[in-house]
Amino acid sequence: MTAVDHRAAPVAAPAETGGPAADPAGRGTRKVFFSTILAASSAVFLYPFVWLVVASLKPRDRTFADPFLPWPRPFAPQNYLAAWDAAPVLSWLVNSLVVGVAAAATVTLSSAFVAFGFAYFRFPGRNLLFGSVLATMMLPAVVTLVPTYLIWNGLGLTGTQVPLWAGNVFGSAFYIFLLRQFLLGVPRYVFEAARVDGASYFDLFWRIALPLSRPALIIAFVFELKASWFDLMRPLIYLQDPALFTLPRGLKAIVDQFYQGGDPKWEIVLAASVVTTLPLVVVFFLGQRYFVQGIATTGRRG
Repeated sequence: MTAVDHRAAPVAAPAETGGPAADPAGRGTRKVFFSTILAASSAVFLYPFVWLVVASLKPRDRTFADPFLPWPRPFAPQNYLAAWDAAPVLSWLVNSLVVGVAAAATVTLSSAFVAFGFAYFRFPGRNLLFGSVLATMMLPAVVTLVPTYLIWNGLGLTGTQVPLWAGNVFGSAFYIFLLRQFLLGVPRYVFEAARVDGASYFDLFWRIALPLSRPALIIAFVFELKASWFDLMRPLIYLQDPALFTLPRGLKAIVDQFYQGGDPKWEIVLAASVVTTLPLVVVFFLGQRYFVQGIATTGRRG
């Protein structure tokens, strides 16, 4: 008589439900849905720029005709040559580049210096002082417009390009906040190890903080370059010599000139607007991979 094995046979575990692999059809539907939403949103945001490029390639009598046609009909590339001949666009382009790079470089470096102080040092009243810096963002720029002009006029710098960028030497509250939050994500022992090795505070800033915060620095630089590149208010206030005009100020002069002559040549204005916009499109394309990395890491620590 053989012995009977009374051990229970293994029972198969119930199949998991609701997991990612359980509903491949639902996953595909969600992917198509979100892709459609992204494509539609991209089309909405891209349409003004596409319209600008297409309209700049149309003859004058067809500039505003067929606004939804994705190609110019008829094709008039000579508008760009006319814009080049109507004004010193190259000179204005160089002026915008010089002013934009100077403004972006000064505000990025100065804001990083202040942000490092708020991120590394521990001192009484630090949070109160940092809150006071952030409170300046609630102050409208128009409030300081006249006092700022009086300061530059007293220094004899009105009529020059210096007021367009030199104020950035004192930093920006937004960029200070952005860079401080990024630096708070850097482990403190990295700085302390350098201090043990004899590094000065300036060495901590220059050799450790700046290289580690490169994505946030690139974001601050690109954002300020964009703000300076398209700024019209300050060039209108401080610049009178056409040789010193930036591109937005030059475009304003072209529009005023055409209106005074009673012949608004919009095809030339639109062509010059494309020339103004394209450099920033290239800059954003080159720096886009740093945007998500830099912005996503600024909120990790408070």
